[in-house]
Amino acid sequence: MQQNFKTTDLSQYTNKEYNPGNIIKRMLWYMIGECLVNSAIPGSCWRVMLLRIFGAKIGKGVVIKPFVKIKYPWLLQIGDYTWIGEQVWIDNLAKVKIGSNACISQGAMLLCGNHNYKKTTFDLIVRGITIEDGAWVGAKSVVCPGVVVKSHSIITVGSVIINNSEPYSIYQGNPAVKIRDRIIE
Repeated sequence: MQQNFKTTDLSQYTNKEYNPGNIIKRMLWYMIGECLVNSAIPGSCWRVMLLRIFGAKIGKGVVIKPFVKIKYPWLLQIGDYTWIGEQVWIDNLAKVKIGSNACISQGAMLLCGNHNYKKTTFDLIVRGITIEDGAWVGAKSVVCPGVVVKSHSIITVGSVIINNSEPYSIYQGNPAVKIRDRIIE
């Protein structure tokens, strides 16, 4: 029996329903903000200031290291005393909320977008991400669209979290699974 398979047709892809903000604001961010925040220039305070100018809600004592890539600052909220490591990519096509005392380690990716592979037009799907207070996303880890990393949970190095975590739990692997409880002394 021969199956009739449809194919993906990217020439039909349209993103017209998705509007992440004013086009002038986006162009200014790409020309000014993105060039400076995603750079080797040392210091964190000026990165925080620039992100705030572009609409990010950022608490006190936040540390943002060099080469951090943030798609749309106006869709970003960060609590107090949170650390964002080198080469973190926050691809926030939707709202990303990071709590207080959280840590997003080097090279981690927070990805709010995906595509509907069942449609020939490969439609864009966007869902926000929440990283709650005290959570730690390990180096080179990936947090997928719609995921909530619960309070004080850990996503270990190189893991891919595709579902919400439990609070005070440690997750590892691809896909990440709970390996034990997190006990803070």
